[in-house]
Amino acid sequence: MLTILNKEITSFFSSLVAYIAIGVFLIAMGLLLWVFPDSSILEYGYAGLDSLFNIAPYIFMFLIPAVTMHSLAEEKKEGTFELLATSPLTDWQIILGKYFACLLIVVLALLPTSIYYFTVYQLGVTKGNIDTGAIIGSYIGLFLLGCAFTSIGIFASSLSKNQIISFIVSVFLCFFAFSGFDSISQIISLQKLDSFISGLGLNQHYQSISRGVLDTRDLVYFLSFITLFLVITKTILGGRKW
Repeated sequence: MLTILNKEITSFFSSLVAYIAIGVFLIAMGLLLWVFPDSSILEYGYAGLDSLFNIAPYIFMFLIPAVTMHSLAEEKKEGTFELLATSPLTDWQIILGKYFACLLIVVLALLPTSIYYFTVYQLGVTKGNIDTGAIIGSYIGLFLLGCAFTSIGIFASSLSKNQIISFIVSVFLCFFAFSGFDSISQIISLQKLDSFISGLGLNQHYQSISRGVLDTRDLVYFLSFITLFLVITKTILGGRKW
């Protein structure tokens, strides 16, 4: 697994894709948090990073598919997946190696945003007047959301040799998993089941953790969600025909 992880990281950072994806993410976050008035921290009138954690999931929906789209699709396109699959590595080692490599890149993109915390910490009318506990909880929620989106991206990359198709499928599934169940729960005929349906989506559990409350049910949900998509990916790769 470590061999695959090292290979993926080296390959990713040897191309411009890594720097462009991370750069676009950080620029977009910076503009939305400090420049655009509708989401600017400076317009809120209080020290907080609520806008960051409200915006980041939607940027993740494009960043993470851009990171994961090449993971398996490129191997299939170049014809190297057969060599990889017939090596001593198991399917799970291949999948987890690529999964953790993509997740590490997502974490590296997220780390620089910690400077926003220190900036808001200093800019408050009363220095340090910021809910650090809630922000830590929000970062944990965002990390778990990134884990979930990455599992979707790996799954989407296993479906096709075309990276663009993998990207589009991944964006759609990430959006649906995050917002789709909330929309479905609003359908009039299903109002009696709205809480149950909303609970199937990522957003409700993300919001729960972002409030600074680490509920075991939310952690189990994210772990189950990630495992589900990785198992489906394993099933797809295991059913391949040579």
